[in-house]
Amino acid sequence: MGAFGVGGRGPIMTRRRLLGSAAGVAGIGLAGAAVTRAQDGPGSSGRSPLLFHSPDLEPYVDELPRPPVLTGETIDLAARTGSHRFHRDLPTAMTLGYGASGYLGPTIEARSGVRTTLTFRNEITAHPHAADIDTSLHGPTEETRTRVPTSLHLHGGVTEPASDGHPELISLPCQGNVHHFDNRQDATGLWYHDHAMPITRLNVHGGLAGGYLLRDRWDTGRADNPLGLPAGEYELPLILQEKIMNADGSASMRSTPIVPQGHWEGGAVGDVGVVNGKIWPTAEVARGLYRLRMVNAASFSNWMLHLSKPLPMWVIGMEGGLLPGPAKVDRFRLAPGERADVLVDFSALAPGETVELLNTEPAAPQAAQIGAVHLPTLMRFRATSARGHTGAVPDTLRGGSGQPAALAPLARPSAVRTVSLSQPGDLRIPPSMMSLNNLRWTTSQIEMPRQGSFEMWNIVNATPDPHAIHIHLVHFRVLSRQAIDTLAMCLHQPQPPTGIKWTPDPDPFVVGPVRSPEPWESGMKDTVICDPNSVTRVLVHFPTADELGFDPDATFPSAVSLAGDLGGTGHAATGHDAGDGGGHGVDDDAAAHGTAPVIDRMGGDHVGSIAPPGAHHRSDTLRGYVWHCHILDHEDHDMMLPYRTVT
Repeated sequence: MGAFGVGGRGPIMTRRRLLGSAAGVAGIGLAGAAVTRAQDGPGSSGRSPLLFHSPDLEPYVDELPRPPVLTGETIDLAARTGSHRFHRDLPTAMTLGYGASGYLGPTIEARSGVRTTLTFRNEITAHPHAADIDTSLHGPTEETRTRVPTSLHLHGGVTEPASDGHPELISLPCQGNVHHFDNRQDATGLWYHDHAMPITRLNVHGGLAGGYLLRDRWDTGRADNPLGLPAGEYELPLILQEKIMNADGSASMRSTPIVPQGHWEGGAVGDVGVVNGKIWPTAEVARGLYRLRMVNAASFSNWMLHLSKPLPMWVIGMEGGLLPGPAKVDRFRLAPGERADVLVDFSALAPGETVELLNTEPAAPQAAQIGAVHLPTLMRFRATSARGHTGAVPDTLRGGSGQPAALAPLARPSAVRTVSLSQPGDLRIPPSMMSLNNLRWTTSQIEMPRQGSFEMWNIVNATPDPHAIHIHLVHFRVLSRQAIDTLAMCLHQPQPPTGIKWTPDPDPFVVGPVRSPEPWESGMKDTVICDPNSVTRVLVHFPTADELGFDPDATFPSAVSLAGDLGGTGHAATGHDAGDGGGHGVDDDAAAHGTAPVIDRMGGDHVGSIAPPGAHHRSDTLRGYVWHCHILDHEDHDMMLPYRTVT
């Protein structure tokens, strides 16, 4: 992997260089290095010297805030610089937020089949992570530190291309965009967050995220809902995050002194849990059934969540809506970008008794090699003397009287598509990076599934870490997972230099049994955990324009639509780094030196010159969607690719 910076910055040691894998196969980390391991608890003293650590903070002293709620068919929402206090014993610090919130944003409630028109504005005046912007990546310049780009994305929304929050359809300060969310999908828990390239990790970590609850005639959100689910005060939105805090009250983007500030790091395990903007908060709950609407809004970590006491718990929905029936569990796994709709019965608790929401998933292997450990706890629930929701948990959630339709049977795929996740080891491409199909964002070699088709995607993870893969626009069913012998696969199908497509066939190298989806994965999903050294198979339906009510392959202007009203320049500035050029024969080396020709990487409608890293160009039109890893650092560099659905 590359160990050098770009733009004349000279050699640097990045965390991914230190922990990198040869051609994305096996971690070459600090084998045999003696590091001090942190203990499994808040405020512990055993800490790795290779990591930054939060100050000791007492857990469970702040009450869980409830985000404000916005409803209606027209909504105005601005991204702003604000301030926020994460913990009772920390000072207030600069953050980002949506609307009047100093941090995060309001919960938007919408109705299935009723269009929401959201007018978004970028009113950011300063960025809490301005010093962390890496200007060697494709797009940012020194000016980006004070003129921060944004792009609002409704994660999980079945959304027309112009409103989806394309990473290159950015709004600078005093610009904005009008988003049309048709909400033509089942009731579910969505969320909205920033998606600007390549600073998504910085904007979301700064606070640009919020919940979006979609209701329908069965799952109404009212106490008299036909499904009998807890509602009102017994439905709790929980935006779950992890952070490393500084003593001045600010949240750190950095996890290790190995990587200098201003350089992309690759992701970090937090050592404090943050829920709805508070560190290790406590929520008072009546003794009854609660509906917890969870979002893993962390930048990096998967969590295996469970309760500290054996209370009854059911997962009733994931990203695509309700499951066929409640899945009774004692724990469940949640990756960045995934949502879980969970029922917990607190009725057995005595008044004043407490129970914690805990995590047991270890830190990802490459982070663990420098001493990172899992985040052990996120929050506490404390029972009051009041009696809560006493209705029964329904036996089924779909297909019955007063319930949404049953899920369709699994279709036979019309095509099988293999894609890969890797950590390229090409020393010619600085700095270290992550990749899909061994390509960079600027490739022309994009996936182009046909509208109306059902495809089985074999997602081959040739890295030692798990990745959470999210595909915009569509929903899918998880079919199976199976371990692979990555070393043997790469010996027989070697990974070429970055920029040459690499989608190795995993089937000759599978080892061990086929693993079925987890019980909580039995419904529709938009994000899936791809385990290390494994193939994950999903069945994806790519809908037609008639099914959607809009053309999913329509072009749309790259100009931001509100620029004139807000005094902006009239166009979002977009920039790219050196690309591989793919089928257009653009050479990486030529692109890196700014000599590559103009390419048409989006099939005739997204045209721009290949420019050196950090340079800007503007395309008149965009089209298509993206798929990417939802570890936000990976998405930013370069584990994200465009795709189109064609007729």
